[in-house]
Amino acid sequence: QVQLVESGGGLVQPGGSLRLSCAASGFTFQTYAMGWYRQVPGKGKDFVALIRTEGRTQYDDSVKGRFTISRDNTKNTVYLQMNSLKVEDTAVYYCNAIGRAWWGQGTQVTVSS
Repeated sequence: QVQLVESGGGLVQPGGSLRLSCAASGFTFQTYAMGWYRQVPGKGKDFVALIRTEGRTQYDDSVKGRFTISRDNTKNTVYLQMNSLKVEDTAVYYCNAIGRAWWGQGTQVTVSS
């Protein structure tokens, strides 16, 4: 069965960095664009970034220049490097195979002083 397992979240001060990972299994990873979304309590999931199969990337304006999405098809893993974190980046972060309703359990990112 399809599994997406996010990890790497935590508590960090404003201006700090975190690297999220999402390990995928149960589908042909290299044939899917992969994305990261985030959710705060009481709201739906918001798009953060995606990476296409050939490596092209796309970002929400709120994270451009601070976040970098990447993928390793040999490890079936997608990453999100988050730098210059802001309090408003606090959320549960989820990865997703674009076009599919496959979601992991998410990983909590809290940015606070």
